[in-house]
Amino acid sequence: MDAGAGGGEAAEYCRCWERKGGVACCFFEAYGSVLGLGGFDWDLDSGLMRMDDSALAVFDLRPDEYSGRPEELAVRVPPTEAARLDARVSEALKNGSVTYGAYFRIRCRDGTLRWTHTQGCVRRDDTGRPRRIIGVVRDATQELADSTDRLEHDAERRRRTSVVQGTTAALAHARTVQDVIDVLNDSQGLENLGVTSIVMGLVEAGRIHLVADGPDGSFVPGTRYTRIDEQYPMSEVVRTLAPRFIESPEDFAASYPILWPHIRGLGITSAAYLPLIAQARPVGALGLLYGDRIGFTSDERNLLIALGSSIAQSLQRAMLFEQDKDLAEGLQQAMLPRRIPSVPGAQIAVRYRSARLGRDIGGDWYDVIPLPGGRVGAVIGDVQGHDTHAAAVMGQLRIVLRAYAAEGHTPATVMARASVFLHELDTERFATCTYAETDLTTGVVQLVRAGHIDPLVRHADGTCRRLPADGGMPLGLSAEFGQLEYPVTTAELDPGQTLLLCTDGLVELPGADLDDGMEMISALVRSGPRDLQQLADKLCEVVDERGGEDDVALLLLRREGADVPRTGGRLQQHVAQNDPEALRSARHMVRAAVRAWGARERADEIELAADELMTNALMHTDGGAVITARVLAGAQRRLRIEVEDRSSALPRRREAGEAGVSGRGLMLVDRLSDVWGVESRGSGKCVWCEFALPDRL
Repeated sequence: MDAGAGGGEAAEYCRCWERKGGVACCFFEAYGSVLGLGGFDWDLDSGLMRMDDSALAVFDLRPDEYSGRPEELAVRVPPTEAARLDARVSEALKNGSVTYGAYFRIRCRDGTLRWTHTQGCVRRDDTGRPRRIIGVVRDATQELADSTDRLEHDAERRRRTSVVQGTTAALAHARTVQDVIDVLNDSQGLENLGVTSIVMGLVEAGRIHLVADGPDGSFVPGTRYTRIDEQYPMSEVVRTLAPRFIESPEDFAASYPILWPHIRGLGITSAAYLPLIAQARPVGALGLLYGDRIGFTSDERNLLIALGSSIAQSLQRAMLFEQDKDLAEGLQQAMLPRRIPSVPGAQIAVRYRSARLGRDIGGDWYDVIPLPGGRVGAVIGDVQGHDTHAAAVMGQLRIVLRAYAAEGHTPATVMARASVFLHELDTERFATCTYAETDLTTGVVQLVRAGHIDPLVRHADGTCRRLPADGGMPLGLSAEFGQLEYPVTTAELDPGQTLLLCTDGLVELPGADLDDGMEMISALVRSGPRDLQQLADKLCEVVDERGGEDDVALLLLRREGADVPRTGGRLQQHVAQNDPEALRSARHMVRAAVRAWGARERADEIELAADELMTNALMHTDGGAVITARVLAGAQRRLRIEVEDRSSALPRRREAGEAGVSGRGLMLVDRLSDVWGVESRGSGKCVWCEFALPDRL
C-alpha cells in the first residue's frame, strides 16, 4: 500500500535521519512530534532496528521495553498484521523497490486496536543488495477515521438517494391509492431509509382520512377521521404546508400530547411528517416513523422533502384514477343488462371482466333478448376503445340492437340497421358484434357476424369445436363503405349443446395469433366443468391469471331438452339475389325446422316447395326475398312457409312451356302443399303454402 497523508513529510524525515546518521536531534524530534511521526533505522546485516522515542510512542512502548530487536515489537503487532507487513517489506526488497508503504494495526496496552502507517526507504550497495531501511511510523487513526467517515457518508447519501429514486420509479406504476401504500410499505423501499412504519392520510371535505397507520395497519382510536384544525402532526403539516420533523420522544410528547400516549409503547424515537402537495394544494400527509434514531441532518430533510413531492404526484394520479374508475364502472354497470331474463328451454351464463389497462372499462357487452315463438337472441359485441366514451356508445348500440330484434327483423337486417345507426351517431368509433337468433323448439341458430370472432359450440359429451360463420364488416364501417349485406350462417343446436360467444379479450394471448387463442379456449371448454356458471367462472379465472389487458365479455347459451315451447315456432331469413350461400342456408333452416317440428315424412316435399317459392322470387323480382317458416297452432297443427319480395306483381299458375324449363314452380307448390296463396303486403307481396303436421305425442 502506498504512503498516505503525510507521505511527503515522511520522506523528508527519512532523508534528514539519514544525513544525521540516525541522531534524533531536537529539531527532528520536534518535527516528528508535530506530525506524529517517529523514525527507525533498520540494519539488515545485523538485524537491529533503532527507533526514536516518537516511534516507540506510536507503538505504545516505553524506551526500556525495547532493545532494538524487531521481534520485540510482536507484543504490539498482532500475528496477522505482522505477516502482512513482513510480506510487504519482503516484496519491496525482492523487486528492487526504493520505497514502500503500508497500513497495519497495533494492539495498545488497553487492548484496543489502532491503525498505524509506515513508510521506508531501501538503501542498497553497488551490487544492488539491500543493506539498510530507513523509515518512519505514524499514528493513522484519525486519518483513516476521517477518510472512512467521508466514504461512509458519501455511500450513505448515495444509498438513500438510490432508495428515493427506486421508490419514485415504483410509484410511477401505482394506479390506486392502495398501490401507493404498497410501494411505500415494500420491504425494499422505505425500510432501507430506516423507517419503522408509515402513516398516510388523505384530505377529504375538510378532514383527514387515515388510510394507512402503523406496521400492522391498525388505527389509533379516534384518528381514522380528524379535523384539519386539531392538534395532530398530519393536521399541522396540511394547515401550514410545511414539513414537521420530530427530533426525539420528548419533542413528540411535548408537541402532540393527545397523540403521544397512544403511540408511546411503539418505541418511536423520531418522526418526519410531510405535506403531500400537488398542483399547489394539499392532497394528504405522510408520516415516517423511526424507532432507532434521534434527529435529522439537513441532507436527510431535503431528501425526505423531495420524496414527499414525488409521493404527492403519484397519490394525486391515483386519486384521480380511482374517481374516474368509479365513474366508469357506474356507467358500465348502467349500460349492461341488470339481469338476464329466464328463457324456457335454455340455460344462460354471462360474465364481464374489465381490462387491466386504461380506466378499467371498455365497450364490450352482452345481451339476451327473449323473442316470440320460443326464440331467443344472443348478442356479444365490442366497441373500439377503453374509456367512458366507448361505454356510452356501447350502451346506445345495445339498446338499438335489442329494439331492432324485438321488432321482428331478421338477424341480417338487425345488424345492418345497427351499423347505420352507429355510422350516423356522432362518433368515430366502430364495433364488432355477433348476433345469434336461436329457435329453442327446432335448435336452428341463425348467426350474423360483423367483424367479430367466431363462436364455439360445446357438445353434450364435452367436446368443443369452432363454428365458422361468414361475416361482414364491423358496425359503422359497413354503413360508411356501403356494404350492408350481412350473410346469415345457419347451424343447429342439439339438446345439451352450448353456444359460446365471447369478445377477443378472452382469446388473446401475448405473442400468439388468434387461432392459437381459439385453440386454447377450446381446450379450456373441453376440460371445464359441466355446470354453465362454473364454466364461465373458470374461463374468466384463466384470463385473470394471465393478466389480460383487454375487456372480456362472455355469453354461454345451452339448449335444454325439456321445457321447450310446444305451441309452435318461427324462423326467418333474408336471401339476396346472386347469393347461393344464403339460398343454401335457407334450405338448411327449412330442413332443420321440418325435422324439429315433427314432419320428417314430409321433409322432402316441404323443402322442395320452399325452394320453388324462393327461386320464383329471386328470378322474377328485382330484389331479394325473405323466407319464413312457422308452425300454426289450432285444431290441426300446420307448417306454413312464406316468401316475401318487393314486387307488387302477383304470380299466376301456368302450364310449362314447350321446352319444359319454366312454368312448373307454382304447379309443384300446388301439388305438394295442402293449400297455398298470395297476399299483398305494402309495396310487395307474400306467397305462402301450408302443410298439415301430425299431432305431437
